[in-house]
Amino acid sequence: MTTSETRQDGPSWSDPERVERYRSRVFAERARLRAAFTDPAGHQRRVLEDLLAFNADTAYGRAHGFASVRTLDDWRKAVPVQDYSALAPWIERAAAGEANVLTADKPAVFFTSSGSTGAHKKIPVTPRFMRTTFFPFYYAAWAPLIEHFPDVLARPDAVLNLKHDPLAAPLTTASGKPHVGASQVDFGAKFGEPLSAEPGTSAPWATLPVPVAADAHLEKMYLRLRLAVESDVRCVIGINPAMVAALPHQLNLWWERIVQEVRDGTLGGHPYRSPNPERARELDRLAAHFGRVRPAHVWPNMRALFCWTTGLASLYLPRLREEFGPGVTLLPAPVAASEGPTGVALDRHPTAGSLVVTASVYEFADADTDLAPDTPTLQPHELEVGRDYHTVFSHIGGLYRYAVGDVVRVVDREHGVPRLAYTGRNTLSNAAGERLRDAQVLRALTAALAAGGLELRNTACRVIHDQHGTPSYQFALASTTPWSGDETDAFLTRLDRALARESPGYHRARTQHRLGAPTALPLHPDAFLDDWHAAVATGVRPTQVKDRLFRQDPALWQRLTDGNGS
Repeated sequence: MTTSETRQDGPSWSDPERVERYRSRVFAERARLRAAFTDPAGHQRRVLEDLLAFNADTAYGRAHGFASVRTLDDWRKAVPVQDYSALAPWIERAAAGEANVLTADKPAVFFTSSGSTGAHKKIPVTPRFMRTTFFPFYYAAWAPLIEHFPDVLARPDAVLNLKHDPLAAPLTTASGKPHVGASQVDFGAKFGEPLSAEPGTSAPWATLPVPVAADAHLEKMYLRLRLAVESDVRCVIGINPAMVAALPHQLNLWWERIVQEVRDGTLGGHPYRSPNPERARELDRLAAHFGRVRPAHVWPNMRALFCWTTGLASLYLPRLREEFGPGVTLLPAPVAASEGPTGVALDRHPTAGSLVVTASVYEFADADTDLAPDTPTLQPHELEVGRDYHTVFSHIGGLYRYAVGDVVRVVDREHGVPRLAYTGRNTLSNAAGERLRDAQVLRALTAALAAGGLELRNTACRVIHDQHGTPSYQFALASTTPWSGDETDAFLTRLDRALARESPGYHRARTQHRLGAPTALPLHPDAFLDDWHAAVATGVRPTQVKDRLFRQDPALWQRLTDGNGS
């Protein structure tokens, strides 16, 4: 089955009046959020009062005594800390069409999210949630980009939005509600917010004018890239940094096809527009001169990249930025998930976002604890700078004391609220009592690399066992430049020590010889990019193929490493 994609409704980005109204809304929402920082505790209290009053008479609200809750302590006693699996029975009732289950207003859409297990969640999205929780943070998130790089709004084709993926015929729940990714929803049509269309969503490639299968995600990416090489792109929006990292690789992978289609005026083999031999000659000259073509060569006026900048991406984004141009700025996407926001960058801080105190009731638990229904939690003002925490939030959209599965680090405090950086999922690797988290391994990797002047394009690890059954960690390493044997050995020694500093459990397991020393498996520099493409080729949406540090699935490990040795 093939589809032609449909563009979001609402005025075009070529309309100066629309651009000005958008700018005003973005800056107004940022100003409102900053103003809320004068009384974060009061706003948290009001968010709780609002969700209780609005949803008290729902099935969930009656079962958990919302009507008698007055304080956060009451809330903690009434509702357990819970993950998606605990709420799933309630969500499935709503998805089947039952009214008044989790929320007083009916979900208009169910966002999909792969989560860490790969299972497709159904996240209920209600009009009230969008108005009170989603849109304020969503608009504010674009403020640093359009404040400091206003030319990205100068033309509809100034932004290459890699995550924008509208569908003509979305999947639905049993009750007929769309079950799609957030980047596939027309917020203007669905929620009456015509200004909510993101930069890049009315570019020539936002609506693909040729038939393409709905799950042919690589072909969609090719078609958009082929169209974009004929425009003066100033900004790339990816959110998922793996998508941004793939773009230079794709330029070279598809280069001959792209240039030929520009020359012929075709798109995916279909007649599209007048041939453009002049641009094709320019592109040919780039390839002849540079050999490897970079986005900076194709789009010399590139200004900014907008994506997550922490986690494994922090290892490769500094070098990746050079692919797009030496003066390109990296702006961090919000600390957020399909389920709701946590932090949003209101300035050009490279990694952290301010807690969105008006969006949800936020609670936190030490990242080294195992979350349970009765896990003690902390309020935002109780967080310590430099510590990692599980994120738990409650909002009017029907997610109550919801452990989203993300771990954040408190970077500092700005205007009285914590600024948070995403450090990874709450996944634990625990072969011998070491209890390693993403963030601990990443910090150890960063320290071990810096001490030797080494760089990685990406990495992943798994637990292996020797002939005696002793486990150890094997790291698949795609380095920026080749490492010598001595460099690799020294790196592994430093990594072992750094892991012991980060994790007392790792230190004990190594000292007691329950865990062996880490080993390395060098890979081709493009191994992770090839693997990313292979995952997308299976039909998984690119936004959901994310960097994963721990990769214990044998088949997925084999796909990453087979034929990719350096």
